[in-house]
Amino acid sequence: MDSLPSSFLTTTILLSIFISLSSAQSHLCRTSCGVIPIRYPFGIDDGCGSPYYRSMLVCTNSSGLILRTPSGNYPVAAIDYADPHLLVTDTSMWSCPSSSDDNNNFYEDDDERVAFRHPVTPFSLDTSTRFSLSPKNDYLFFNCSEGSVIIQPKPSFCERFPDRCDSACDSAGYLCRNLPECPNALVETRTSCCSYYPKASESLRLMLKHCASYTCVYWRTVGASFPPYDQVPEYGIRVDFEIPVTTRCLQCRDRARGGGMCGFDTESRSFLCLCDEGNVTTYCSEGGSSRHKASAGVIAGTTVFSIGGAVGVGALVWYLRKTRKNKVVTCGVQSNENRLF
Repeated sequence: MDSLPSSFLTTTILLSIFISLSSAQSHLCRTSCGVIPIRYPFGIDDGCGSPYYRSMLVCTNSSGLILRTPSGNYPVAAIDYADPHLLVTDTSMWSCPSSSDDNNNFYEDDDERVAFRHPVTPFSLDTSTRFSLSPKNDYLFFNCSEGSVIIQPKPSFCERFPDRCDSACDSAGYLCRNLPECPNALVETRTSCCSYYPKASESLRLMLKHCASYTCVYWRTVGASFPPYDQVPEYGIRVDFEIPVTTRCLQCRDRARGGGMCGFDTESRSFLCLCDEGNVTTYCSEGGSSRHKASAGVIAGTTVFSIGGAVGVGALVWYLRKTRKNKVVTCGVQSNENRLF
């Protein structure tokens, strides 16, 4: 049998190099973005984590970790996996004035500096995702039109029956009287304030049509203090998330079974356990069993052939091309002048 042509050998070598570079799927899943750890269910590389959060978090060199929502892209300040939530910042929201302030938080009114900063787009989430706005958020609205917004102190019974007081923006709210970091800012700038929790993004948009600006304050749990002193208010948006728990993912992450990373096929979105040796559909310690092997390679969803398979297919193609040249076709009847016995 003739020796294999050089073009075939070159193709085989390239396939071998590709496969050797494609042997460590789990190493392609980054586990942090700056100082923020990235764990399941999130992933900042396609095919890593849960498909429910695919492409929602992006790691950038300039702005760090970014949450993508229908209303825009927002920096993520922290992620808590024990009490599942993200802390997101929105630079368009009102913020405390400072000595280095660039006047973006103020406008002039009768020689007085009044604090406001109109947001470009109100923060919103896609309701079809497993993200949700936390009930621990409080929204403060500034300089609202009293002709369009019901602004009044809420009765004391509202603390026990909040559903009966949804229509009013509370002008006597605790946070309006005790703004975090700058408790006297509203008095000094003659800015009105009221507290209201919009249950939908549309409610937030309607409020901002009649208010100059708004901000969000979340209640952070601290130390081992007793309620209500175990929480302190801080600026930011708390976004809660769900962690999809499946038996296959738990088995995949089990260190006794290889300690893989939960991921998914980028084409079918089906579950994959990402291991050092490649992808499997169960857990890493069964990676050597061919019946558990997945067809995906380093980038989930990309098919990778073994070296033996590549050589076999290439040899078959070369042989068929060689024998086809020796066949003679006459009047539609095929004969073989070099028949092998």
